[in-house]
Amino acid sequence: MTALRELTSLAKEIESSGVVVLPAEPAAGADRSGAAARGNDKSGDPKSGKGPPLDVSASRQFTSWLGEQRLSLAFTTYQAGMLFLVGTQAGGKLSMFRRTLPRCMGMTVNGNSLFVSSLYQVWRFENILERGKTHNGFDRIYVPQASYVTGDVDIHDMAVGTKGRLIFINTLFGCLAALSETHSFLPLWMPPFVTKLAAEDRCHLNGLAMRNGRPAYATAISEGDVPDGWRDHRRNGGCVIDIVKKEVVLRGLSMPHSPRWYRNRLFLHNSGTGEFGWLDLEARKFRPICFLPGYLRGLDFVGDFAVVGLSKPRRNREFNGLALQERMAEKKATARCAIAVVDLRSGDAVHWLRMDGAVEELYDVSVLPGCQRPMAIGFQTDEIRRVLHLPPPQPARRAPEDAPNPDDRLNL
Repeated sequence: MTALRELTSLAKEIESSGVVVLPAEPAAGADRSGAAARGNDKSGDPKSGKGPPLDVSASRQFTSWLGEQRLSLAFTTYQAGMLFLVGTQAGGKLSMFRRTLPRCMGMTVNGNSLFVSSLYQVWRFENILERGKTHNGFDRIYVPQASYVTGDVDIHDMAVGTKGRLIFINTLFGCLAALSETHSFLPLWMPPFVTKLAAEDRCHLNGLAMRNGRPAYATAISEGDVPDGWRDHRRNGGCVIDIVKKEVVLRGLSMPHSPRWYRNRLFLHNSGTGEFGWLDLEARKFRPICFLPGYLRGLDFVGDFAVVGLSKPRRNREFNGLALQERMAEKKATARCAIAVVDLRSGDAVHWLRMDGAVEELYDVSVLPGCQRPMAIGFQTDEIRRVLHLPPPQPARRAPEDAPNPDDRLNL
């Protein structure tokens, strides 16, 4: 009876249909009151490894803006290997929750699902809280529900199509791909200038823009068709490709990333120059909206605002010789790792969240609409084995007398 009462008490922690928290197994002599199951560390996984701590600062009205827009943010950190979920606590204080995912990059939100790519997998997280329910102040709990092993194919942008199928940019093989039940991936499309499906990262295909639920545009660092050929064309060899027409619609960009179709325009980053802007398809020109002090990757929208990811350029050959360095020197600016909120009407960066120390690079950023404070179940604590999400109870049904099985749910 004691164990039953304890389980009942723990289950009440998450008052949402079908959600159960199993009791923990504390070490001998430890407190068995269930405090471990409730969890006292609201920040998620600690920073792994050695190195500087993470220092986070925000503009004065950043949390107010999150509240006004009724949203939270998710972003991936390529170099630090962490998924961050950003929201607001009661009273307007910033909430940052992090989970460890090695080399997490591509990310997309589809209803209650959050897809994230990691070193050799694609993970699907599902929110298990009903609307209006909370747990320890969090109004979304993303639980890892499924994983596909793709191998280390360097997944970049991801999206979900109209039929609910996840598709992604497979950068190593230079193609648009889908998940497969039997293979590492299923190739769907290649740029017109790439002549062979090979694990050679010929053009560094990276960005994907969806239009009406279908793949529409892609970005690449170059039109290279030799192994690792893109590295020789970083300054001005970038391009935008029309996926449907199979043609290049814009050339002369510098390491473009994150194309997104929004309000009948194709927005993107000209990352090697530090410019966020849009593609004038009629004139076939890039129209800058603003310059931001960082290497731009990650883009999402809400209303009149764009949410932009900034990274500090790596200290290696890939980032040497870019116009970004010259622009920052002209403006006496230092590269930042940050999230910037840009007002599309003025081009001003009206809000920001800045990170220093442990995190230097971001890859993708997603808006979580209708969410105040999200969290996720990770793999480094025992929550992953104790938080269960059960289907709703099925009403009993009488089977026909001549049915071979009295319960047709077993006819699988």
